Amino acid sequence: QVQLVESGGGLVQAGDSLRLSCAASRSISRFDTIGWYRQAPGEQRELVARISSDGTINYADSVRGRCSISRDNAKNTVYLQMSGLRVEDTGVYYCNARLVVNVQGATVENWGRGTLVTVSS
Repeated sequence: QVQLVESGGGLVQAGDSLRLSCAASRSISRFDTIGWYRQAPGEQRELVARISSDGTINYADSVRGRCSISRDNAKNTVYLQMSGLRVEDTGVYYCNARLVVNVQGATVENWGRGTLVTVSS
């Protein structure tokens, strides 16, 4: 297990930039993927961006070109740099660390408690 603590959320205006941080209690290099999900009010949690152990990065179509995910293994921290924020980016942003535990693809999911991002028009 790993403890994940998100920070960096807040109230911003449309068009602003924000950087979220996810600090892990242990090495993040051991996880198969680590990334960010968000949940808007009344909506399901959705992927924003994730980075795999081999360096592959995936972005949601809605944020591609506006967001950049990066990791600092020495600090056990993952970042999400967001620019050109839109009202529809509002939501709670959760950090996720996933570990594949067997050849069938079963996973162990670790989640932080989230950080709220509110974008006003």
